[in-house]
Amino acid sequence: MAGSKETVYIKADRNVEVTDPCVKLGDILSMECANPTVLPKLKTIKLLRFHGVDKKTQNRVAVSILKVIECIHAEYPEIEVQNLGEQDFIITYEKQQSVGGVWHILKTSQVVLISFMGAAFSIMAFNNDVGVTKMFSQIYELVTGTKSDGFTVLEFTYSIGIAIGILTFFNHFGKRRFSVDPTPIEVEMRLYENDLQTTLIENISRKEQELDVGTKYPTGSHRS
Repeated sequence: MAGSKETVYIKADRNVEVTDPCVKLGDILSMECANPTVLPKLKTIKLLRFHGVDKKTQNRVAVSILKVIECIHAEYPEIEVQNLGEQDFIITYEKQQSVGGVWHILKTSQVVLISFMGAAFSIMAFNNDVGVTKMFSQIYELVTGTKSDGFTVLEFTYSIGIAIGILTFFNHFGKRRFSVDPTPIEVEMRLYENDLQTTLIENISRKEQELDVGTKYPTGSHRS
């Protein structure tokens, strides 16, 4: 057993995904201790086990950090635990699956096609709504004195400008970034993830299904 002066620092992310149904503290936490012999033992402490998880059963559990501290003190009551991470976090169990190359290519192609068609429709609807074609025709006739046939330098440069604007706004082309800043999509995805995780934790807490000190393990999981 560790001495009374041992202090362990733990940190948990808001959402942790595991592929092993038997969840240990080392699977969900980052730990640090001045005594290197303590960490391997703490990481093997079992927190819970998912049983019979499928689409109709629970594969997600909200856990209070107090439950983690309780598990540590159950094995090592003299250790002082300092939490540097989230107070409540989510553990999601996902079975590890290998996706075939052909199926992956088909899904990617479908997403690209839907995104392209949706973006093209939005641009055309916007241009039609504000009357860009008519405006370009009037500008061309005003400047050159000849009537536009619909395929002039204005339409050409406008199309190029849209492409450059999209690349500049989204800050990347393929895997290449134009700057170190996160893209707008990444920012929105992080905001969405934070809102989603907060809502999940609050909903589970209101249903009194959060894994906390003195509570039983939720349906679909138990400590082994």
